[in-house]
Amino acid sequence: MDSTAQAAARPEGAGSNDGPLGDPLPFDVFARHCPSRGTLEHVTGRWGALTLGALHEGSFRFNALRRRVDGVSEKMLSQTLHALERDGLVHREARPTNPPRVDYTLTPLGHEVAERLLSLIRCVEDRMDDVLRARERYDETRGGR
Repeated sequence: MDSTAQAAARPEGAGSNDGPLGDPLPFDVFARHCPSRGTLEHVTGRWGALTLGALHEGSFRFNALRRRVDGVSEKMLSQTLHALERDGLVHREARPTNPPRVDYTLTPLGHEVAERLLSLIRCVEDRMDDVLRARERYDETRGGR
């Protein structure tokens, strides 16, 4: 698809910036109506990030995944899995057994996204001492929480 066709296919306001070679970017998460914003929300929201991180460890059934992502409600996990599946990051496999068995795994795209998220998660975990000290300093100067 040439750049004119790409621009015409984008939602209004999406991809209005030019790339490094002057070509229009196909998507621009900073544009209000760009569909990449929804996916970014699904991936970076608390439950999306934790679900992708957990699924990076391997295949899970729903209840095992819910136990792994401590604190997520059944409803939120279900909504999160639906959104991630719709975005092509999670694969849901329903097996016709008795009782029925449903397994969730990452797609290749999901693995790529989860790898990047896990780098961020590890960075945050590794630097929590610094974060906690910064919080203390902030609270001391602002009169506490």
